[in-house]
Amino acid sequence: GGWRGEGQGGRMLFYSVFKRLIGKTIVVELKNDLALRGTLHSVDQYLNFKLSDVEVVDQERFPHMISVKNCFIRGSVVRYVQLPEGELDPEVLQDSTRTEVAKEQAGK
Repeated sequence: GGWRGEGQGGRMLFYSVFKRLIGKTIVVELKNDLALRGTLHSVDQYLNFKLSDVEVVDQERFPHMISVKNCFIRGSVVRYVQLPEGELDPEVLQDSTRTEVAKEQAGK
């Protein structure tokens, strides 16, 4: 599964989801088509990611990135994040979504 990170409203929801994935392997696809597989080292509330043990998914297309082993990815350049299979419980996500929606509505 994957998540598109767009808009302010869902940002805290995604942040809480990604915090649970620290130490897991994810694939981050950037808006310039570069896709990096790595271990999620940290994430902040702006959905900036730090990855370690980085591998370039398409090495033929991005040979200049092969030597990169650790990187910081600015949240605004992320197109898509591929999550590890079976890592995310849909019920947990639904509960988190309900909590965030309730918080937003209470704040209005």
